[in-house]
Amino acid sequence: MKKIIVASDSFKGCLSSKEVSEAVKLGVKHVYPNCKVISIPVADGGEGMLDALMQNTDGKYIGVKAHDPLMNRVDCCYGISGDGRTAFIEMAVASGLTLVPPEKRNPLLTTTFGTGELIRDAIAQGCKTIILGIGGSATNDAGVGMLQALGFKFRDQDGFILGYGGEILSKISSVDISGVDPTLSGVEFIVACDVANPFCGTEGAAHVFAKQKGATEEIIIRLDEAMKSFARIIYDVTGIDVTNSPGAGAAGGVGGALLAFLNAELKQGIDLILDFVNFKKKLVDADLVITGEGRMDSQTGMGKVPFGILNVVSPDNIPVIALTGELKDVEELNEMGFQGIFPIAPGPISLEESIQPSFAKKNISRTVSQLLKVIQSFSQNKTL
Repeated sequence: MKKIIVASDSFKGCLSSKEVSEAVKLGVKHVYPNCKVISIPVADGGEGMLDALMQNTDGKYIGVKAHDPLMNRVDCCYGISGDGRTAFIEMAVASGLTLVPPEKRNPLLTTTFGTGELIRDAIAQGCKTIILGIGGSATNDAGVGMLQALGFKFRDQDGFILGYGGEILSKISSVDISGVDPTLSGVEFIVACDVANPFCGTEGAAHVFAKQKGATEEIIIRLDEAMKSFARIIYDVTGIDVTNSPGAGAAGGVGGALLAFLNAELKQGIDLILDFVNFKKKLVDADLVITGEGRMDSQTGMGKVPFGILNVVSPDNIPVIALTGELKDVEELNEMGFQGIFPIAPGPISLEESIQPSFAKKNISRTVSQLLKVIQSFSQNKTL
């Protein structure tokens, strides 16, 4: 092995993309000390996207106060490129699931208002392009909170202005844009989605993702019906049908709101970042690509980092292997084209132990070195 590319997502709640890459590199060097290891921090639009983009620009971080999903004020940040024209915003910073204690998670109540505040601040700073990663949200409000922070007002059938959270979606009768800053129309929005799910329906935002955000089955059904109702309002106002648009269901419907109201371009988050870092050029002469994420299953093929890496690498016939903390649906993953998927856990262990950073780093390095020893033996003895 002369050259290995490492491009893994973070192991959420445990290791950043950069930390995963460092652990992989240690494992590689244990077997191939002279191997060139190129580490490329990546993300799919969720946690880690901001840092991945900022490592490839001469920009600066901007600290701001914004509202979290339950409308508590929190410290947040976003990035601005060196030329001051492009803002990099990670939705999870202000509207992320990790900001809400498990016992308080309820997508009927949580709002994306804070994300809108970050966008508003970036525009005030003079940014003309917003690159927004919308993974890891705690919300299913179809982006109405974000739009409210940008001056949109949502009214019920009696003309009263509605509050926040997913619970208002079924009550929306009209959209008032009289308070929207006209400069918003001159801003380009590029949205990094981590999934390709539609706005509503059985594969939509509520049915697929609301449970992990605290929704019961009853709430899921209620939210999906509300999303369908709001989709009709969106069509009446904008002429855009977001119902089945790929990515419209990302972040509880934020993708659809951005598409319809802000004329956003929705892109697979991993594709956006790989283009940004010129990933294809870095593949030249690579012998192996190592990717991964904290959990891999059939949803990996819906726009997650490992699948995005695989799609870019496959035409060059470079083997792609993946590391993961939790593995399901392995047959489906193999059919996607991965040479192998390797869980890093050494045996039956508790979740608490498995997500200890030092423990996870050690297991990643060990797994990589053991795998490469097999490859090394095979290359030295073709009859193996």
